[in-house]
Amino acid sequence: DLATALNERGQVRYLRVEFAAAVRDFTAAIECQPGFEVPYYNRGLVRYRLGDFDEAMKDFRKVLELNPKFEDAALSLKQAILDKEEKQKRGY
Repeated sequence: DLATALNERGQVRYLRVEFAAAVRDFTAAIECQPGFEVPYYNRGLVRYRLGDFDEAMKDFRKVLELNPKFEDAALSLKQAILDKEEKQKRGY
């Protein structure tokens, strides 16, 4: 289906370090199928990698709302929280 195809294209773009394009694909996949948790997780990973911890945490929380057993999302959320706290401690 379209949401799966957009998610897969986003993953390819992520691996090519085309982060803005990957975020657009993941967002489009979410718009096509709002209950599909995987593109939220993938978009969260890109946002995390870009240092946008707040937006990454929103995506990881949405994943867990849709699928509470998504362990990688729970781990990623914990790591984003820790990294945000560390960033604030260092003042940047």
